[in-house]
Amino acid sequence: MQQVLIKFFIYLLGSLFITTLLSISYIYIPNKINSFDSNIRDMYFIFRGELEKNKNVVIIDIDERALSRFGQWPWSRDLVSKMVENLNKANAAIIGFDIIFAEKDKTSPSEVIKNIKFDNTNMDVPNYDKIFAKTLQHTPSILGYQFQLTHTPFVRDKLPNIPAVFIEKNKTDSNNKITKAYGTILNIPLLQDSAYSSGFVNNIPDISGVTRSVPLLIQSQEQLFPSLALEIIRNIVGTNKVIVNYDQNGVQDITLDQLTIPTDSYGRLLINYRGYEKHFQYISAYDVIYNNFDKNLIDGKIVLIGTSAAGLFDLRATPFESIFPGVEIHANAIDNMLMQDFISIPSWVHGANLLHIFILSLLILLLVGFSIWYLYIPLIILLISQDIYFTYWSLFSKGVVLNLFFPLLTILFSILLAIVIKYFFQIKQNQIIKQKFSSKVSSNVMNALLKTNQTNILQTQEKEVTVFFSDIRDFTTISEKFNNPAPLVSYLNNYINPMSDIITKYQGTIDKYIGDSIMAYWNAPIDTPDHCTKAVDTAIKQIEILKKINHQLKQQGLPLLNIGIGIHTGEAIVGEVGSISRSDYTVIGDTVNTASRLEQLCKTYKSNIIISNEVKIKLSKKYTLKYLGEVQVKGKEKLIDIYEILVN
Repeated sequence: MQQVLIKFFIYLLGSLFITTLLSISYIYIPNKINSFDSNIRDMYFIFRGELEKNKNVVIIDIDERALSRFGQWPWSRDLVSKMVENLNKANAAIIGFDIIFAEKDKTSPSEVIKNIKFDNTNMDVPNYDKIFAKTLQHTPSILGYQFQLTHTPFVRDKLPNIPAVFIEKNKTDSNNKITKAYGTILNIPLLQDSAYSSGFVNNIPDISGVTRSVPLLIQSQEQLFPSLALEIIRNIVGTNKVIVNYDQNGVQDITLDQLTIPTDSYGRLLINYRGYEKHFQYISAYDVIYNNFDKNLIDGKIVLIGTSAAGLFDLRATPFESIFPGVEIHANAIDNMLMQDFISIPSWVHGANLLHIFILSLLILLLVGFSIWYLYIPLIILLISQDIYFTYWSLFSKGVVLNLFFPLLTILFSILLAIVIKYFFQIKQNQIIKQKFSSKVSSNVMNALLKTNQTNILQTQEKEVTVFFSDIRDFTTISEKFNNPAPLVSYLNNYINPMSDIITKYQGTIDKYIGDSIMAYWNAPIDTPDHCTKAVDTAIKQIEILKKINHQLKQQGLPLLNIGIGIHTGEAIVGEVGSISRSDYTVIGDTVNTASRLEQLCKTYKSNIIISNEVKIKLSKKYTLKYLGEVQVKGKEKLIDIYEILVN
């Protein structure tokens, strides 16, 4: 348990290290990393696919068909006026223009006559701009215009008149991050003043060139101005008051009466794209001008006039595709606000992202640290899948945008750190195992121990083991025949060394040497199949080798040896036992005591090998056995059957 707690603490420190490292990177995140994060999120949109088509917004498309009939843009304003008249008759709720009429109509007869310096004082010559202006005055039209966001020559500083009041709450110099403009490209005054209102049509792609958000507000000359989409929604809501709420990070949201629109700190709406190009209802401008369209498609709808024609260069890149009509970006923004189906980055998300990094790193470190190697990949795949599902669910079910790039970095760093930590733990574990068992087991068993990768190998546990005790008979009498300790030690080692080799050869673990006695056991620390049989084979082999040792001793004129061996099997406590400063891997319990008593009974029965009935019934080989009867060993009340192994 202590080792588990130590490992957990180390993995916790590792998680805090990764969290700190990535948090610093997250706080000072460069735009390029933001772009990676957005690219990953684009895949979520593609995986989600298109949503159900929405009929609230209709797009009048100045498409290739209309251009081939009426010529390249700009068309004469009488055609545009006719298009708006037909839309108004079809009962369009609002008509928004993703078009700027920045110059006078040079095809207007009044302009043509003026240019040829013909006196038209008494002539009733049509002026297409005036015709269009008159149409704008009695239709629910909202014009588009554009802000100049960089210093350019011939900057115009005239601003549009917006029939709304902007109220900014909790605004300070530090949290005012709304995009600043340096000038405007407005419609000609005649048209600008004739329309009910107007909104800017700027679409600002991010660093990767993809339009993932649109500014709802732009500041110019200390005033706020709405985008085309926001101005259309303001008119739909029917309020002239726009409340901009700030928090410490910047803009928090925009409120229109009962509608709250969450934005990022720059006042931008993150677009929850509905699908691919032409997800909304498109009607060709050709059909509208000729009044050849289904009026039910327009009745009560928001109508946007724009273009999908490549030659007019109003195409953008979106998460779904790289060529997407700019007018449909406005349609997506309007639909998001109508349906209140927002995705946003609330101010608390940054803290959630950092917590996400910490939890993810800790889970991966613990999974890798406390699981078996062949489970790494399935567990990590399961965790990554769950994390992907969580961020996907957060995006599309809760509308909360969580960072995706840093969790991927977290997974990578955590796996690498977990492997490094586990590698050093394994080195330490191997050192401990070698220190504990190098003199106890054979090299094969040692290699098996090292390959198990079990971090709990030294922990105490209850396990079935076969315990072996051997002892030299009358060793005290033998030792008295040696006048010097050195010859006695050499004499004893000549016996112990081959006996120990036999134990390790048969996969036994030498527990300790107690003077002339040897204690060993099988089936620990690693599982040993048929451990009772291996223990008996060890005893028989030792008796056979003892005959050869005695033959050599006889030639040297040294005392001969006789040994007794007791073997018993049963449940015992195995593991690291001892004090904090000194401990050893051993076995304890009644099974050990019984084996020791059986070894002592060898003197009584003048036997070399005595086993218990528990050993006998688990032997997988035939041996010559002699039943010795029921005995009551010291310390046990219950009688046990014992047998002698007869060795030729």
